[in-house]
Amino acid sequence: MQHDLTEIADAIEAARQAHKAIPPITDTRPDLTLADAMAVQQHNVQRRTAAGDRLVGYKLGNIAKVMQEAFGVGQPDYGHLLASDFHFENLPVRLDRFIEPYAEVEPAFLLKDRLEGPHVTVADVLRATEYVVPAIEIIDSRFTDWRIQIGDTLADNGSVGGIVLGTTPRTLREIDFSSMTGELRYDGERVGSGPASAVLGNPVAAIAWVANELSQYGIAFEPGQVILPGSCLEAVPLQRAAVVTAEFNGLGKVEFQAV
Repeated sequence: MQHDLTEIADAIEAARQAHKAIPPITDTRPDLTLADAMAVQQHNVQRRTAAGDRLVGYKLGNIAKVMQEAFGVGQPDYGHLLASDFHFENLPVRLDRFIEPYAEVEPAFLLKDRLEGPHVTVADVLRATEYVVPAIEIIDSRFTDWRIQIGDTLADNGSVGGIVLGTTPRTLREIDFSSMTGELRYDGERVGSGPASAVLGNPVAAIAWVANELSQYGIAFEPGQVILPGSCLEAVPLQRAAVVTAEFNGLGKVEFQAV
């Protein structure tokens, strides 16, 4: 990596570990390219895996129109999922490990076969998917007040904060994304809902899209990995203790205790 990209990666990783925001990269580097931003992301992933963490999947984010409008980033982002990002269902998750977290609702795909772009089709995703489970993604930006452009969030690993997976697996034969709606509740009160079709028309298509997109960086999806296709509703601030519940009709629910 070029020296300045290494410095950017160091600053983002320090912010993540300290749970303290820093100014957006694009404030001082408006010329930051997507390739440079992904180089920063991959550098920090390699740093964390070298320290003992483990790569377990990938995410597509900012895919629904409501998400793009909410954060002012007009195109999708993507990131790596590491084992340390995952939390167990029904157990406490400490909010003080984040900076300014939001909760999202999405189906998570668990793969049994390899997917490698650039020519992945919906049929390939159907064949490669072993199970789908409900998931809550906690997104968190290492940049002040979520003032992000696409280069910032890509460098920041797609704003990954944490993931909680449900344990009620369904096969694609058992679910119908065309009629599925996801709902997010805090202490039983609904705070957001949206159709699965908001995720690029169908989450299966979103998985194919991100597999093809990430192939330009030499990334393929491997058997056993978890792939998140993006939230079907606008992310909701998660800044107080609450029981956080995500539920999809036809897929089930997952919840945890934010403390």
